[in-house]
Amino acid sequence: MTDEQLLQGPIHAVHVELGATFAPFGGWEMPVSYAGTVGEHTAVRNAVGIFDVSHLGKATVKGAGAAAFVNSALTNDLNRIRPGKAQYTLCCTPEGGVIDDLIAYYVSDDEMFLVPNAANTAAVVAELQKVAPEGITVTDEHRGYAVFAVQGPRSAEVLAKLGFPTDMEYMAYADAEWDGRRIRVCRTGYTGEHGYELLPKWDDAEPLFRALLAEVEAAGGQAAGLGARDTLRTEMGYPLHGHELSLEISPLQARCGWAVGWKKPEFWGKSALEQEKAAGPRRLLLGLKGLDRGVLRQGQTVLRGDDRIGETTSGTFSPTLKLGIALALIDTASGIVPGDVVEVDVRGRRLRCEVVKPPFVEVKTS
Repeated sequence: MTDEQLLQGPIHAVHVELGATFAPFGGWEMPVSYAGTVGEHTAVRNAVGIFDVSHLGKATVKGAGAAAFVNSALTNDLNRIRPGKAQYTLCCTPEGGVIDDLIAYYVSDDEMFLVPNAANTAAVVAELQKVAPEGITVTDEHRGYAVFAVQGPRSAEVLAKLGFPTDMEYMAYADAEWDGRRIRVCRTGYTGEHGYELLPKWDDAEPLFRALLAEVEAAGGQAAGLGARDTLRTEMGYPLHGHELSLEISPLQARCGWAVGWKKPEFWGKSALEQEKAAGPRRLLLGLKGLDRGVLRQGQTVLRGDDRIGETTSGTFSPTLKLGIALALIDTASGIVPGDVVEVDVRGRRLRCEVVKPPFVEVKTS
């Protein structure tokens, strides 16, 4: 897809007005930063930030037994939650690869609302549509809703100023009304901080974003782009599809086995994942903390002596720790454990890194 063909979200003009720099994300032109990634990252960790993540997909599954149908397809067990709660889950291939990781909102036994990643929405919808029983419809509503993430220690204060509910369990959601508009509010996010995601209708997005931004700025925060979202999620060790999860990287390898309902009678990829679990995954996701100065990025070779033992899947400068960090898939046969020191090939120079188990930083999400 060329730059001219990139899709734009409902408040693109607002981002231009705020001086954002843009880049393509999953076929969408989205803001990377406004005033600098490090400052935006720090605002979220210390106060509050607001992200426009409207490029994320949205889909509805409706009809008698919709929840049971989704539960038979996706990995996590919807029987663990109830209406009014959301759940992190995965859509896998029969071979155990990951088509996408997504959030499933349990609306009722007959309605589910799904939020996949932008680039994978069509694939998830298509796979569900292929096998949906008669009476159940799966609808792509990618441009039906916007998504704003308000994240940081002062996020509840921001929402309360606008009359939104804030006293919710983690991964709970509520359908609220603001200025005559229906807004879905969920106690979740992708930064590790206490936060919320709000889903207004597409045409209601701009007034809500402006109102939220005004309160964010009053609380000492700022608008944040997807550059900061990436550094924040990497500090937490959260997987990103296409990096830590993919058709070639299973949930077990990415340490997402907790999002698999192993006792369920069925879900896509169950047999393959059970076999991998029994044998033990051949590689596992670990964190690398730079001991030498250098830039860690995706696709760099991890070495122990002259042996290649893995590859980085994501890498960045940590604004909180002020050093380079990375996530890497490490061969389990290598015997590497947290506390060991390995090297990463950075353009021909070996950079020493301590192996750690993420998160890289400790935050409070309650």
